[in-house]
Amino acid sequence: MMKAEVNVIGAGLAGCEAAWQIAQRGVKVHLFEMKAIKKSEAHHLDDFAELVCSNSLRSDNLTNAVGILKEELRILGSLILEAADATKVPAGGALAVDRHSFSKTITDKIRNHPLIEVHDEIVTAPKAGICVFATGPLTDGALAESLKSIFNEDSLYFYDAAAPIIVKDSIDFSVAYYKSRYDKGDGKDYINCPMTTEEFDRFYDALISAEVVVPKAFEKEIYFEGCMPFEVMAKRGKQTLQYGPMKPVGLEISKEHKRSAAVVQLRRDDAADSLYNIVGFQTHLTWPEQKRIIHLIPGLQNAEIARYGVMHRNTYLKAPKLLEPTYQCKTNPLWFFAGQMTGVEGYVESTASGYLAGINASRLALGQNLLQCPRETVLGSMAYYITHADPETFQPMNANFGLIPSDLSPRLKDRKERIAEEALNQIRQFKTQL
Repeated sequence: MMKAEVNVIGAGLAGCEAAWQIAQRGVKVHLFEMKAIKKSEAHHLDDFAELVCSNSLRSDNLTNAVGILKEELRILGSLILEAADATKVPAGGALAVDRHSFSKTITDKIRNHPLIEVHDEIVTAPKAGICVFATGPLTDGALAESLKSIFNEDSLYFYDAAAPIIVKDSIDFSVAYYKSRYDKGDGKDYINCPMTTEEFDRFYDALISAEVVVPKAFEKEIYFEGCMPFEVMAKRGKQTLQYGPMKPVGLEISKEHKRSAAVVQLRRDDAADSLYNIVGFQTHLTWPEQKRIIHLIPGLQNAEIARYGVMHRNTYLKAPKLLEPTYQCKTNPLWFFAGQMTGVEGYVESTASGYLAGINASRLALGQNLLQCPRETVLGSMAYYITHADPETFQPMNANFGLIPSDLSPRLKDRKERIAEEALNQIRQFKTQL
């Protein structure tokens, strides 16, 4: 029997979750992370599990698939969800975190675990033995090339984008106001900047003609809807914004107040309540253009930009060709993959893949059978989808109800609640096998 230890490459959300689950089952973990030597173009913090796009882990409601997924992970003892709950900031019906406290909490837990040994190293080729690859959508060049040569596959890639962050004290509250959509939360979770039709038209015209960062010649633009650049979205038409990230519905100041033509929302980004990110404004605009466009927003005309939006290339595998629903590699049973490089999209989904990859890597190390999570759960439905989709048209996927098999009528009033109930029952049964 092989020695009970596992290598985990990458200390992002998926890698940290995988490492934690492996170690919690008594298996030695060697966790490799390159940040101390070199950071990717999208990373800024020294700590692990850095959130590089939004600070929101999205809806916490059980009528939302990602809300169910978070509850499944809580039931299963997820490190990432435990840290998120401990460092959350007000965000209406969503789970948002103080990104610095969140990352530090996870880093401390990982570094203090007696069975996890952290190695500051840039990994350029697969390690010997059982290995979980969780190097993320920004997988470093040498390792990416090594994997491509092994699999004889061209990696797919798309652009992911981070929204600008604004200093709260620079917001003009004679124009801007606090309100969550439909008055969810405590009323102080979001700051809103309303626009008249004339203001929106001026903003829109400036946005669609603004200068963007020119991609490198070898990069092909493949956008994923969940984090599409704001200016790309805008070029689909004004209504794409007015029915999307700038939707004014539910944000009226009062019943007597006339609905705005559009509303820009800002969400709290830190526990100190000093920074706010512009919701849905992930962007590829140049920094001078970002400043110009942001200052056209009523209430942000003098805004101080704490961090400009950035874009970076993301790489992911053709999972239907390469992976099993256990996240084990089809061509090398000692390898597992986790995180966005598997084609799951989103913080919570990445965490979920890390959980299953970690569980199964530890079981392989201990000589136990690998486990597939039931498809009736969000956790299992994601694993099934990425490994059974058409590999030629495969694209990253968020958690959603469309992935979960159900005989319930779509017209059933409490359909989502019943799917959630069944998913959580199934996940509790799954937990008994661990």
